[in-house]
Amino acid sequence: MKLTKKLLSLIFLLSVIGLYTAAEAQDRHSNTEIGIILGEPTGLSLKAWQSNNSAFDAAVAWSFGDNESVHIHADYLRHNWLDVNEGSLALYYGLGARALLSDNSRFGARIPVGLQYILPSTRLSLFFEVAPTLNLIPSTSFGVNGGLGIRVFI
Repeated sequence: MKLTKKLLSLIFLLSVIGLYTAAEAQDRHSNTEIGIILGEPTGLSLKAWQSNNSAFDAAVAWSFGDNESVHIHADYLRHNWLDVNEGSLALYYGLGARALLSDNSRFGARIPVGLQYILPSTRLSLFFEVAPTLNLIPSTSFGVNGGLGIRVFI
C-alpha cells in the first residue's frame, strides 16, 4: 500500500512538472523549428523546444570531412538568455550523439556550444555553433563540427 501511494505521488509530481514545462514553452511562435545548417556538416536542422531553457536538436546532413558521409546527430541543449534590445539571444550548450554513415562508419559524442538569435516580429531564428566531437566506434578520435544556420518556427 505504501509503495502505491509513493508511486501515485511521483506520477502526480511528474505530471505537474510536465504541465509547467509545456506552459512555459508557449512563449515562442511554436515549439518546433526546421531549417538548414551550412558548414561541417551541411544539411537539414530540426529543433524541438521542451521549455524556455531546454531543447532537443537534430540534423541529417552531408559531412565533407576526410571521408564524405551522411551525418546524423541529436543533442540535448540548455539555453542561457542574454540581454538584448530587440529579439532574443541565447547562449546554448549541450551533449549529444552522432553517426557518420559511409564505408568507414563512425559513432560518437558531440558537445555543441553556440548562439541563437530569434529575430523580432518574425518566425526566423539564426544560429552559430561549434561542437567538439569524440568518435568512439570503431576507434577513438577527436574532431570539430561547426556551422551557421537558419530555422523557421513551424
